[in-house]
Amino acid sequence: MNISILKRLRDDTSGLALVEFAFTAPFLLTVGLGGMETANLAVSHMQISQIGMLVADNASRVRTSIDEADIREIFTGASLTGKSIDFSENTRVILSNLEHNGLSGSDEGQWIRWQRCYGANTKYASSYGVEGDGRTNASLATGMGPTGKKITATTITAVNFVEVVFDYKPLISDRFFGDIVIRYESAFVVRERDDHAMNNSSNISSGDLWTCNRYGVIT
Repeated sequence: MNISILKRLRDDTSGLALVEFAFTAPFLLTVGLGGMETANLAVSHMQISQIGMLVADNASRVRTSIDEADIREIFTGASLTGKSIDFSENTRVILSNLEHNGLSGSDEGQWIRWQRCYGANTKYASSYGVEGDGRTNASLATGMGPTGKKITATTITAVNFVEVVFDYKPLISDRFFGDIVIRYESAFVVRERDDHAMNNSSNISSGDLWTCNRYGVIT
């Protein structure tokens, strides 16, 4: 082979950029996709947290009395807020009305007067109790919530306690973070309402009530 040709080949750098790109592309692609997945996870955390506060706050704002129709409106707002992350299909929202059980002595404590749930993800239940718990005993004497952060109601008001559990669906792949369950809790004291019982002035049939033994979704 002609020596001049060999020299030209040695000095030829026209394909250098392409070779460098071939080596760095996998790393850059992984970092880019990982960044997108991280951002999506952060947004999902923020939305689940906001939905928990939204449900607890709106349930506590209902004045005079609360109705099954109010529950549907509250959960409709939650559904719309989380629409971008397929909230309804992958979540369970548990709304509990916590009150003092009106007893004294060894039976004094808190009780869950009513509990309503939303979302198709029925594999999750409340971590703290179900409707009726604590009514005749002190099984909920310390209230609801994680250890050290339990919430209780006074003898003259009620607390709306919300648990939101969401199975995170990755934007790119579950290889970045694995299976993630996002859980948030929120509680608000009921304002300007003395009647804490759940009413049904709209006469919604028992089979259509969003109790926690079935799922409710906005269709």
